[in-house]
Amino acid sequence: MSPTPPTAPAAPAATPLATPLPDDPRWPRAGAWPALDDGDERLDAVVLGIGTHATSLSATGAHATPAAVREALRRYSPHAAGTQVDALRVADAGDAVDPDRDEDAATALVARAAGRARLVIAIGGDNAAAVPAALGSWGASIGTAGLITIDAHHDLRDGRSNGSPVRRLLEAGLDGRRVVQLGIQDFANSAEYVQRARDAGITTISRDELEQQPLAAIAARAVSIAAAEGGPVHLDVDVDACDRSVAPGCPASTPGGLSAWQLRTLVRAIVGHGAVRSVDLTEVDATADAEDGRTVRLTALCVLESLAGLAGRAVTAPAS
Repeated sequence: MSPTPPTAPAAPAATPLATPLPDDPRWPRAGAWPALDDGDERLDAVVLGIGTHATSLSATGAHATPAAVREALRRYSPHAAGTQVDALRVADAGDAVDPDRDEDAATALVARAAGRARLVIAIGGDNAAAVPAALGSWGASIGTAGLITIDAHHDLRDGRSNGSPVRRLLEAGLDGRRVVQLGIQDFANSAEYVQRARDAGITTISRDELEQQPLAAIAARAVSIAAAEGGPVHLDVDVDACDRSVAPGCPASTPGGLSAWQLRTLVRAIVGHGAVRSVDLTEVDATADAEDGRTVRLTALCVLESLAGLAGRAVTAPAS
């Protein structure tokens, strides 16, 4: 039986930005997307929140993060060179209610969004959010589905926590031969869980390997493995894969992790492949971030990088 998880701090109410942002009609702001309605119009993307936190292995206020990320999005423009992010039809499906207690409802929220859009972006929450995010996106296609994680950890622990989502997805029917884990770090996993990953057929691309090969090539390889059976691919982005200097709001981030640029590049490159149907962004505790909000801001930028990857799918390089 897993130990009783530590008590998490209460989520603070969402607060307005400390300094009013300038209003420039020529500089539109990201975020503030309309609420997902009950119609049948096809959308490009749907954003939603899954604020899991109660079973975290370390105390976390990650349930405050979806609101904080939405607020941080206002600091950025929806413009990205070479894409048409600002032309995408995006809606916000709101937040899953108490997803730790009612994971089925969170899964249904994602499924509803996936039924309307080419891409679902789920903002966590700790990494337990990856389970309803992936299952809701895959639906009955789990038998052919694939998973890519960007994470320092294998997340194959026993029990139910933010350390077990990959194991739980395997037990739900995901084939480990279509799981690719990017950024796995030394001193962040045990030998037993490393062996569990090998036994499941998981492809591991270590933190070191991400320095030795072009990120676009790594992204393409990961998608080719995850999408080998033609099913939908889910991208699980655990922001604690990043260096602690850029992700102090992640309880398990360590010195020597990915740079902010590497994370953003990988997210855009992976989502740029049409097999990717959903993304989650997890393990950020907005209540423990640096004063400048750098971890939350990085997460908000990963929302936008996901949209840039989606928009870039339709972009064809000009003939030479």
